[in-house]
Amino acid sequence: MIHNNIRTILVTGASSGIGKEFCKQLAKPGINLILVARREERLLELKRQFNPSITKMHSVIADLSTIHGIAHVQDVIRQSSPVDLLINNAGSSAYGRFSDSSLAAQISIARVQIEATLSLTRTVLPFMREQNFGRIINVSSIGAFISLKKTAVYAASKAFLGSFSRSLSEEEADHDIKVQCLCPGMTRTEIHDSAAFSDFDKSRVPDKLWMTPDTVVAASLEALESEKLFVIPGEENIEAASRGVTELIELIQ
Repeated sequence: MIHNNIRTILVTGASSGIGKEFCKQLAKPGINLILVARREERLLELKRQFNPSITKMHSVIADLSTIHGIAHVQDVIRQSSPVDLLINNAGSSAYGRFSDSSLAAQISIARVQIEATLSLTRTVLPFMREQNFGRIINVSSIGAFISLKKTAVYAASKAFLGSFSRSLSEEEADHDIKVQCLCPGMTRTEIHDSAAFSDFDKSRVPDKLWMTPDTVVAASLEALESEKLFVIPGEENIEAASRGVTELIELIQ
């Protein structure tokens, strides 16, 4: 599923959901996993699930909504490089109208999904270019293609990741650096159970539209060595993203 040159992998948002599943599916002999998350107890619990003699794991406690947290992970990257696969998975969201929300909370969402992604990607690139190899997965969402009422900043951040991934892929192609923009739809993670989503009714989403983290991650890793830039797991999600693109075209005509 992954290239033989991949030895060191850094995963942000590693303690739960899609990030945790990436760690599970990538924990193979010869792999060095760097797990980045805010919650130390969650990372310790995750590490206990793996055999340290098979997969080397290094936990990094950092809050990527802060400048200090981002800088700390950048230092880890410099000390651990080359990082062969960077998975920018960390993300956060909140449910409600932008006009009614805390501006600080919305800026925090953007910092995790935009500023942290830019900073960590910029840190790994010189090492990837030097070895003429690298892989980057930016975890976006079908929200990058459609209007998401009451999660405006989250959707805008995910759209940024799509545009950034597309341009970066073209810039780095000559160095065998592949960039993937993973765009899952509704995925059963704890984000929808948080206080920030207390007004969100999950039951209104049909069961057929929900995916599980293992399915999302499997689709991502299966396509990593392909030429696919956008990976959208699930036919319903592909159709939703396509409708969103069509609606955007209609808006600009």
